Amino acid sequence: MQITDIKVRKLFDEGPMKAIVSVTFDGQLAVHDIKVINARDKFFIVMPSRKNPDETYRDIVHPINAQFRSMLEAEVINAYRAELAAAEEAMQYASDEAPVEQIV
Repeated sequence: MQITDIKVRKLFDEGPMKAIVSVTFDGQLAVHDIKVINARDKFFIVMPSRKNPDETYRDIVHPINAQFRSMLEAEVINAYRAELAAAEEAMQYASDEAPVEQIV
């Protein structure tokens, strides 16, 4: 199974959750709402889950083995970092392009 697309849906500045991501596998299966978390100076992903009646959470979808989880996590975090860099570059470009007031 190959990752054919990763879309960073939303970036967050505050708190440990840094992004919400969708991943497409083999151009045929999309998994939405994968969260990028930064805690204790480490990035990791949290798979989509739902709340059980006993107030615990259960993953809706998840990797079956550690090797695939590691590969998925690395790809998602790399996409997050690329999106973050692109957003920072866009902000810098926008501030460089802002009109300058002329003092007369």
